[in-house]
Amino acid sequence: MDKRRDIAREIARRYCTLSTQGITTLSELLVPYKVAKGEKLLKEGDVCKFMYYVEKGMVRQFYYKNGRDVTEHFSYEGRIVICIESFLKQNPSRLMVEALENSWLFGIPHDALLALVETDKEMARFYRCILEHALISSQEHADSQRFENATERYVRLLKSKPEIILRAPMVHVASFLQMTPETLSRVRSAHVD
Repeated sequence: MDKRRDIAREIARRYCTLSTQGITTLSELLVPYKVAKGEKLLKEGDVCKFMYYVEKGMVRQFYYKNGRDVTEHFSYEGRIVICIESFLKQNPSRLMVEALENSWLFGIPHDALLALVETDKEMARFYRCILEHALISSQEHADSQRFENATERYVRLLKSKPEIILRAPMVHVASFLQMTPETLSRVRSAHVD
């Protein structure tokens, strides 16, 4: 329980301040997961029944489009991963979540969290904060894809989330930035000079 309490404190510190009781409530929800590199935490067609907090490691959300593997999001230490549409609607997901490293995560179950949201104002605020963070992050990424050129997208990622460039395979980074691996290689080479 102490480990879960520590994780609940860390989640609250990063996403939404909680009272001592709120920390306890959140810690009681947390379900630990250990995922091996290459293992899928969520497969296409599964319902996203948890939002996950990454304690250690790195995971990515991805999907297939026209036979291509497209990375949509990376999560690593201190970050939440959630397939938001599947989680909210409890419908099968088109997104998958795969561990890029051996990873330790803590799941927050959909049903238990939503039951609390109905009766606990602090948990309702916590849930809203998590969703707001996920939506803003998604919008920022979409805006970057729409309005920035390849170099600007790379520089933004390098400045805001260097861990991704340092730890994720470049083929996935290129996909995330919506460029070919060759374009990413050219952009990286030009940026170093």
